[in-house]
Amino acid sequence: MKQFLTVCLMLALGIGCKQPAPDSHAHNADGSHPEEGPAAISYTQYSKQSELFVEFKPLIVGKTSSFATHLTVLGEVFKPLTRGKVTLSLIINGKGIRTIAAEPGSPGIFRLALQPVTAGTGKLVFTIESDSITDEHIIEPVVVYADEQSASSQPAAATTADISFLKEQAWRISFANEPATNERIIDQIKVTGQLIAAPGDQVTMAAPTAGILQFSGNKTILGTPVRKGTTLFTIKGAGLTTDNIDATVQVAKAEANTASIEYERAKQLMADKLITANEYQATELRYRNSQIQLKNLTNQYGQSGKSVIAPINGFLGTVLVNDGQYVQPGQPLAVISQNKKILLKADLPMKHAASLKKIRGADFTILQNDQLYTTEALHGKLISFATTTSPNLPAVPLHFEIDNRPEFLPGSFADVFLKTDSLESSITIPVTALLEEQGNFSVYVQTAGESFQKREVQTGARDGKRVQILTGIKQGERVVTKGAYQIKLASASSALPAHGHEH
Repeated sequence: MKQFLTVCLMLALGIGCKQPAPDSHAHNADGSHPEEGPAAISYTQYSKQSELFVEFKPLIVGKTSSFATHLTVLGEVFKPLTRGKVTLSLIINGKGIRTIAAEPGSPGIFRLALQPVTAGTGKLVFTIESDSITDEHIIEPVVVYADEQSASSQPAAATTADISFLKEQAWRISFANEPATNERIIDQIKVTGQLIAAPGDQVTMAAPTAGILQFSGNKTILGTPVRKGTTLFTIKGAGLTTDNIDATVQVAKAEANTASIEYERAKQLMADKLITANEYQATELRYRNSQIQLKNLTNQYGQSGKSVIAPINGFLGTVLVNDGQYVQPGQPLAVISQNKKILLKADLPMKHAASLKKIRGADFTILQNDQLYTTEALHGKLISFATTTSPNLPAVPLHFEIDNRPEFLPGSFADVFLKTDSLESSITIPVTALLEEQGNFSVYVQTAGESFQKREVQTGARDGKRVQILTGIKQGERVVTKGAYQIKLASASSALPAHGHEH
């Protein structure tokens, strides 16, 4: 017990707690650390299909060199090559030797070894054959030294304070990178917006009379295709003491019948000059009005009641009443949309009012999904913009007419990227690579296979997908587009990550 307490006290005071030196990350093929000698070198190379990251000791004639070969399959997310064969060839002056790894020793890591027989300058060729990819990486020039003394006399590579993030760590997360490219970019202004129904694209149906409303089966399900003339509702008056459509129709029929009889009698009396012209005209007017009233009431009227029919072809977008509800004349019942066009409304802040005449189109996203839509792809056009602002919103509303899609629901809010003038070619990267901290932007640049640097960048124009980089990155440097936050956490850790390679 006394000994245990002594050990605990030593740990608390830091006595005897010397931390191990950081791993140089150079391992032999069997997983052991290499013998003392020339420092290991590494190469990182990309093709369209894969990334090669390889570490090995300088090549020396007669010495076996182990190659820690990491192979990553590129895609939306970078993942290790888990199946396949890798052939490594060392070629000098047209002659060479080669070795083969029939399968990875662990996911993404292939163990290879060569023993050079000729000194000189040549190249290393890595040939990949698998079910998923067939690829080749060539590293040149590569020097094979005559002896270890010649290899040791070469200057060591400068050490840097880069962030270490191992392949095994990257393979376990959603990770990807992409080179900074030089291309034209269209400047955009991000604003808020909303989808609204296009004028004339939808019609609101109203109750033609008072009564009890009944739905016409599954024809009144939201989203159901509707053809012009289809009965969607029926209004009945049976059982009502007032506003009874059935009683109103009977009264109208009686009035029309009486007016017809009197009109026929008036025509005879007028022929015999027994009534005045004014009396005849009054009788005729009563007859005409009764016929119009009866026609209006009996139009679409049957034994089941007054039918309410669809006035246009389209889709049932909104039902504003319930089955069995009492409705009054003129009360809105449902909205039918032709589903052809919809409006994208964008509110341009006054500080960007000078750019109003430069706007050529827009990209936008909606809350329902993360997809980026473009007005060009939706046959859109800018149809109007206001010349004044609302007192409640100091912004200029713009309206784009675009093709409608099933996921576009009127009333949905949107993030809108208004496109203005196209800029000259400049360095651009994906917007997803940016990290924002208190208004400042940074990215993580991959400097080697497992080394990263945090770079402060100054941004310029954006087009919704890519952003212009004014300072901080050069063309061709690969920036992390997925997984940057995990690298940030690794850089904040006080302990170096444990190496998991089995080289």
